[in-house]
Amino acid sequence: MSRLVYVLNGPNLNLLGKRQPNIYGSDTLEDVEAGCRSVAAEYGFDLRFQQSNAEFQLIDWIHEARETAVGMVINPAAFTHTSVAILDALTTCEFPVFEVHISNVHKREAFRHHSYVSLRADGVIAGFGIEGYALALRRLGTLLAAT
Repeated sequence: MSRLVYVLNGPNLNLLGKRQPNIYGSDTLEDVEAGCRSVAAEYGFDLRFQQSNAEFQLIDWIHEARETAVGMVINPAAFTHTSVAILDALTTCEFPVFEVHISNVHKREAFRHHSYVSLRADGVIAGFGIEGYALALRRLGTLLAAT
């Protein structure tokens, strides 16, 4: 049986390493993917790593994951604070979902303190840099090993 895990990244994360490095650091999205693939290999996960600036594309991937995945890590980026549609898509998923943010969103502007995605997430990791992705994948591995 495949142990497919989706790692989804929202808007502007394609600019990691270039956009506001004082907030997001100098690591690139390729660095994030390499780290995720390394942890996924430890747990025997197949990984689908995707990024889009388009809300509809993230929703389509969430719908696709419903049929094929055992878990998901999602950094919805700015859609965190605005997208009821992504929340609605995530509520159709019966597997664990972990929300990740590179920066500590609670230490930033007030509008970033609210997350629609958190209403569905099984866990939220914020402020650990790109290591947050590895933490989420490790937690997913622990949960899946217990089932």
